[in-house]
Amino acid sequence: MGVSLFKIAKANFSAPFAPGSLEFQAHDPDLLSQFCVSEGWAGDLSSGIIKLGQWSTMLHGLSSSECGLLSLMHCYDLHDRARILDLFEQAAATHSCFCYSTTTLATGGHRRPVFCVGESVAADKQHAGSMVGVFLFPRFKLDPGSQLATRQ
Repeated sequence: MGVSLFKIAKANFSAPFAPGSLEFQAHDPDLLSQFCVSEGWAGDLSSGIIKLGQWSTMLHGLSSSECGLLSLMHCYDLHDRARILDLFEQAAATHSCFCYSTTTLATGGHRRPVFCVGESVAADKQHAGSMVGVFLFPRFKLDPGSQLATRQ
């Protein structure tokens, strides 16, 4: 398969992420939207529910904008699921920032790359535990059976 990215970093948050922390204040959203569809998501660790936006729901091939982690994992390349699940489990255990990339199956057997960047606040006496992030879907599909380029 291609090059996949699975990273997690422990974060030392003095407070949980603030509403609007993913807003594009000094960035050019038009430039970003020229190359990809981006949309935020949120996860509630106490209920296990992940809430996706309209585009993320459709591009993941899900029928509902609210799903569990395993439902989300079933959208991803089979070879990446265990590592992404492990990444989410690590992120749920401690305040952290994380990212991953994989592919989803699109119409006609095409695969669609997806990138995820997020941060978590683990459950403690002050917080129920939550995650927030953004999905990035590049505006292209990979032909059936094609592979992402690998670094040499």
